[in-house]
Amino acid sequence: MALRQFCNRKVLALVGLVGGVLLVALLIFLSEGPAHNEANSPPQPMTVIEVQPVPFVLAARGFGITRPVQTWQAVANVAGRVVQRHPELNSGTLLPAGTLLLTLDPARYQLTIAETEAELASLAAEQAQLEVETQNTRHLLQLERERLKLSEGELSRIERLLKTGSVSQSHLDEQRRATLAQRQLVQSLDNQLSLLPSKQQYLDAQIQRANTRLEQGHQDLEDTRFIAPYDLRIRTVEVEEHQYAGIGQSLFLADGIEQAEVEAQVPLTMLRRLMKAVSRPVDSQGSALDITERLDFSVIRSEVELTGFPAVRWPASVTRVASGLDPGTRSGRVVVTVDQPYSLARLPERPAFQRDMHVQVNFAADSSEPLLAVPSSAVHQGEIYLLAEGNLLQRRPVTVAFEQNGLAVIESGLVAGELLITDDPVPAVTGMKVAPHRDLDLEQHLRQLALGAAQ
Repeated sequence: MALRQFCNRKVLALVGLVGGVLLVALLIFLSEGPAHNEANSPPQPMTVIEVQPVPFVLAARGFGITRPVQTWQAVANVAGRVVQRHPELNSGTLLPAGTLLLTLDPARYQLTIAETEAELASLAAEQAQLEVETQNTRHLLQLERERLKLSEGELSRIERLLKTGSVSQSHLDEQRRATLAQRQLVQSLDNQLSLLPSKQQYLDAQIQRANTRLEQGHQDLEDTRFIAPYDLRIRTVEVEEHQYAGIGQSLFLADGIEQAEVEAQVPLTMLRRLMKAVSRPVDSQGSALDITERLDFSVIRSEVELTGFPAVRWPASVTRVASGLDPGTRSGRVVVTVDQPYSLARLPERPAFQRDMHVQVNFAADSSEPLLAVPSSAVHQGEIYLLAEGNLLQRRPVTVAFEQNGLAVIESGLVAGELLITDDPVPAVTGMKVAPHRDLDLEQHLRQLALGAAQ
């Protein structure tokens, strides 16, 4: 009995609690908010600017490692002992073009050249002898042919006399034997003369082979000398004087100092804007091979900045866009070139532009058309505040193409000539009264920012 009474009281208490919660919720739902009369509220002072298309300088940046445009890996094409090494052939040394850096022992190759030249002299003598032999054989053949003609004439005369009985048969047979012998001699000389051109061809082949060996010998002799092909800086040296160098052995490594380059990794969004600025209009029939003609890299202004030292800069020019994306960052690879990187050095303010420096590359190009640019702070989560008719605040969604240098370039949702509110009222209620103040100095500052001025 007591247990039943306890359960009944518990149920009644639970029903009362649920009923109280429902009553409070109903009162909250039916209650009205505080009255707010926007028409009676005083206008808020706000700064406005007139939006107009402005000339815009597209900017991009990327990071990369410096490297020389030309690198010389000196490798021994011939074997030999190092007989001469330039005293300044050491890592870090700058040497001008035409400097003899290293010499291998040339004696073996000089002997080979001398031997080949002697062989050529011998072949030339044989060739001269063959020419004389050819001329002599031709003259002798001419004489023997004339003798054959006389012998054949004598044979014909004896045959006629034999018919009249003036000569004996034995005399006729003797003349026939003499004529056959003469014919055989003429034929032999003719065969000998026909063989002489093949001997001449054999000698020509021998001379050509010897000339090839002589040219190879001169090339091998030239390969014993290592002369700087351009102004360079020695990076590493792997051979010492009196050391024997085998074929294919690396001797030293040098970098050209006339030009250096940087392969800068540029985010794809920035790279697309740059490529749009440098693209020329082309015929729709153009092939893929005409891409280099469609891009005018000369319109891009670029400079290289030493990372961590913004004041240390070098002028550069865009050379090309490397094929493919960087596998790590999935960014584009733009190659810029710096001319005479060492001549621009001014120690200690600006060091030489040498390999393996981590640098930032800054790019700038004029937009092909003016753009609508507003302060980035004036875009509030995809919306802007405009001054509508009657000095009332109007909220409007916009599409931002990109942001740069504190500016947001509006792609759609904003029309030139409209008045933009640059303040951030809280709350920003559509239709609220505004006391506008146009800031002409801010408009001028925005134009300077669009041209790339510092914020």
